[in-house]
Amino acid sequence: MELEGKVALVTGAAGAGIGQATARALAEAGADVVVTDAHPRRTEQVAADLAAATGRRVVGLPLDVTDEARVSAVVTETVERFGHLDVLVNNSGINELKPVWEMPTESWRKVIDVCLTGHFFLIRAVLPHMMARGGGSIINISSVAGWMGTTEGEAHYAAAKAGVMGLTRAVAAEVARHGIRVNAIAPGLIWNEFLARIYPPQFFTEMEAKTPIGRVGRPEDIANTVVFLAGDRSSFMTGEVMCVSGGLYNHA
Repeated sequence: MELEGKVALVTGAAGAGIGQATARALAEAGADVVVTDAHPRRTEQVAADLAAATGRRVVGLPLDVTDEARVSAVVTETVERFGHLDVLVNNSGINELKPVWEMPTESWRKVIDVCLTGHFFLIRAVLPHMMARGGGSIINISSVAGWMGTTEGEAHYAAAKAGVMGLTRAVAAEVARHGIRVNAIAPGLIWNEFLARIYPPQFFTEMEAKTPIGRVGRPEDIANTVVFLAGDRSSFMTGEVMCVSGGLYNHA
């Protein structure tokens, strides 16, 4: 129970992928958790399921991370309800595959807003509370696409994820003196049901063959890394981008 007494807020946490696995792992490690997602009914249900499964206080709050006012309201409600906020996991993400020469401006803006600007909104909202408390851990979910790029029509996604890395380093440098650590995780391919809707089956077979460990990632692979970064075992780490890709990308 290494996170006993801590309160964590996770964005994009009501889907079948990294966010929900992270919320579960944080609760299993002893944290009380705020599950946020853009789908109100699913958010409420996931929160109830996690509370029943883990015995922790888990609440669900609908959140569109591109809505500045709603972001501020959710952070305020979290602090009012629990008394403090110790861990922020910026997991919100979206992707729309299109070659850059065919990419609509609205698609570019949507992906940048959800995958990068939303992270900024949450960080900006939680920092005053963490600074007043004298500590906290912020974990941003980036991607190896921010280093590698792809050929799959993800220019906006790769740009956003590279931006998350830069944002992580800049904020980490600014707030370290306040006892706040800011790190990022760059996953390789992590399986979830949503990906099966946008990629053909052979894509996953090819990725397995390219990954030295011999499989694509699971949401729990990232969730376990989040728990490490949220707790005291990583107390001397800030401004880092941890590559969790099964060897697909060797970041030096």
